[in-house]
Amino acid sequence: MEFNRKHLLELKGLTREEITFILDTAESFKEVLKRPIPKVPTLRGKTIVNLFFEPSTRTRISFELAQKRLSADSVSFTAATSSVLKGETLRDTARNIEAMNIDMVVIRHGASGAPHFLTQCVKASIINAGDGQHEHPTQGLLDIMTLREKFKTLEKLKVAIIGDVAHSRVARSNIYGLQAMGAEVALCGPPTMMPLDAEQWQAEIFYNLDDALAWADVVNVLRIQLERQQKGLFPSTREYHKLYGITRARVEKAKKEITILHPGPINRGVEIESEMADSEFSLILDQVTNGVAVRMAVLYLLSGGRGAERFDESTN
Repeated sequence: MEFNRKHLLELKGLTREEITFILDTAESFKEVLKRPIPKVPTLRGKTIVNLFFEPSTRTRISFELAQKRLSADSVSFTAATSSVLKGETLRDTARNIEAMNIDMVVIRHGASGAPHFLTQCVKASIINAGDGQHEHPTQGLLDIMTLREKFKTLEKLKVAIIGDVAHSRVARSNIYGLQAMGAEVALCGPPTMMPLDAEQWQAEIFYNLDDALAWADVVNVLRIQLERQQKGLFPSTREYHKLYGITRARVEKAKKEITILHPGPINRGVEIESEMADSEFSLILDQVTNGVAVRMAVLYLLSGGRGAERFDESTN
């Protein structure tokens, strides 16, 4: 099989075979990351620009590290130190990129659809690192990879996505990706944080956390976006934690082992208590490790790579 897509803009529309192909390739790169010199020359000579119009730590560093591990030349751009502050538009930025003969662009933007717009402006391959309230495809892929490592198959696995689903791009990528892989998905959160058209995803919807935990094998706990608290989506962080916070007492009440994921950053004591974030139930650090391997796989495949293979250490 070959990955014939030029861009990775979303998980919506990707088939089970395509997602599996990406994850199998990521497993090969995860082996590379365990070597004394965790580097291969696969993208030597390729130039990648990281365009981050929103603050980011984990995603940006993960992409930058993936690019270095593949020996690519990379340049990172942040809006706070760029000509955007002088009024430069995304189209102008794109035209400048095109003039520099860039091979790939990784973009995070506050406007939904910005990566799609960029595909119309440049010849480079575009990777969506999160756009508005649309999607965050590589986060969805690393979440799926983490679950596949533990459960081997996602067929009929019950995954509950907890929190601010309405504003979450991570939730959307997880929904599309998990369902493509055969998992069952449920959504849980306050009514004010549930999309009005949530039924379109054919997912179970819970407004009571205990009911969701009784149903689920896995919970993916979304970050509560404290910057939205002023909009009155919930009374207070204390009240939210009381009703929807993941605690040991709640998990033990479900009387079964429940696996915990969190895309980060974690608001400890709000959506999840600190003990549970670091507990035996948590795969949060595995997600971080898998993030680099998944992004290496995506960069490799979009550059024309042929999928999972053995990368020879002697070529470092």
